[in-house]
Amino acid sequence: MSRTVHNVVVLNGHPDARSKGLCHALAEAYAEGAREAGKSAQRIDVAMLDFGFVSSQAEFEKGKPPADIACAQKQILKADHLVVIFPLWLGDTPAVLKAFLEQTLRPGFAFSYRPTGFPIKHLKGRSARIIVTMGMPAFVYRWFFRAHGLKNLERNILRFVGFSPVRATLLGSIATCGKATIERRLAEVKDLGRRGL
Repeated sequence: MSRTVHNVVVLNGHPDARSKGLCHALAEAYAEGAREAGKSAQRIDVAMLDFGFVSSQAEFEKGKPPADIACAQKQILKADHLVVIFPLWLGDTPAVLKAFLEQTLRPGFAFSYRPTGFPIKHLKGRSARIIVTMGMPAFVYRWFFRAHGLKNLERNILRFVGFSPVRATLLGSIATCGKATIERRLAEVKDLGRRGL
């Protein structure tokens, strides 16, 4: 069953605040497509935020989120669709994106523990799209490396707190792509933004 998407948050997980490369362009393309279709589209650039790593279970469960994280939480609560864009680093998300997710998707905000069984998911009713860029061909990442980093984000993080469906777009061989291929991929992502997928 498809949902109508009105409010989108586009999360650029590239760790370099100065980078205006492909992840930045993909985030812009998705947001632009969403706005052209009459949707609200907010951007969060993780590298521009001020926060540290969660260093203890007590901090994760009871700590007060930094101001930039609290602002991001408000944006996510208003959204009905989240787009997470990042470059594949060592087969997974860059550390700063993982730190952002740990800071943001805390107990009390994203989920609540129960005495027994799985936690209560607080972010139900929202869908997500993961867009990953990588140097290797996408099929090699999926079939040889089994896409463990992608599966972790999809199943153990986003679905765990209620996002569903969670779809993925893998953009491989980016180091050897020509300009025409990059432009085609940006157009495809812009179309995803228009359709809220």
